[in-house]
Amino acid sequence: MSSRTVERRATVLPGLAMLLVVIAVILVGVATMVWPLVSAVRVGGATMATGLWVLLGLLVAGLGAFGSLGLFVVQPNQAAVLILFGRYIGTVRTEGWYWANPFTFMARRKVSLRVRNFDTQKAKVNDRRGNPVEIAAVVVWRVVDTARAVFDVDDFEGFVAVQSETAVRHLATQYPYDSYEEHEAISLSGDVDAVSRTLQGELQERLGVAGVEVVETRLSHLSYAPEIANAMLRRQQATAIVAARQKMVEGAVGMVEMALQRLAEERVVELDEERKAAMISNLLVVLTGEQVAAPVLNVGSLYQ
Repeated sequence: MSSRTVERRATVLPGLAMLLVVIAVILVGVATMVWPLVSAVRVGGATMATGLWVLLGLLVAGLGAFGSLGLFVVQPNQAAVLILFGRYIGTVRTEGWYWANPFTFMARRKVSLRVRNFDTQKAKVNDRRGNPVEIAAVVVWRVVDTARAVFDVDDFEGFVAVQSETAVRHLATQYPYDSYEEHEAISLSGDVDAVSRTLQGELQERLGVAGVEVVETRLSHLSYAPEIANAMLRRQQATAIVAARQKMVEGAVGMVEMALQRLAEERVVELDEERKAAMISNLLVVLTGEQVAAPVLNVGSLYQ
């Protein structure tokens, strides 16, 4: 932690004021060159002093031109990282026109602070159960510490890409695709918000060293690998059918129980145990059957 670079504010001057100074210095240099030449023409010959004045004016004009290299512009949601002779001297985050030491011109670096999106490639990886799945995610991020982004990693954009791919692959191995067991509380397909929060937390831990903030993560693609997609689809269908049957049986038993209780309370008819069993069987067939039941009318007595 102590080796990380700490962002600090750079000391700069207003660009407009320094532009006027640069222009003034250049004009002084030009005047210093022109004046002795004009004087030499008037007197009819140049002297050594004339040459020295011209040389001095050339140096002054060159100094002014070199000073213009210190002018730079910072746009909204942009930062300028200033480096002087290999030493980090600060960052300018406020938009505007500024002037800094001209020797920072070659090493000056602009860093965007805007929010960016990164789409990971579809990766084939085994989930927690060992089933091959295809997974991809969208990572929304931005730079919050320019010093770390520039100096603590080699290429922060490439660093974000590699770490995002790695985190998505690791995420797929932590959870199953679907929750078939009671002890599996979270699955990739059934708990999207929880999975996204887990991915965001892991990515933030990985990218913090680069001065990057992870704004949001979201799975953009999730499916079984093609070689097992058909088999897993049949398994999902079977699971759905079993779950639906279970709900139907639970509802039918409740309705039968309610019917017997109402008949007993209102004393509509007295049924012995055999007739109760027959009634329960008929009601369960009617309530849980997939087709509409065809009633059979009994024109005889109850016991015929």
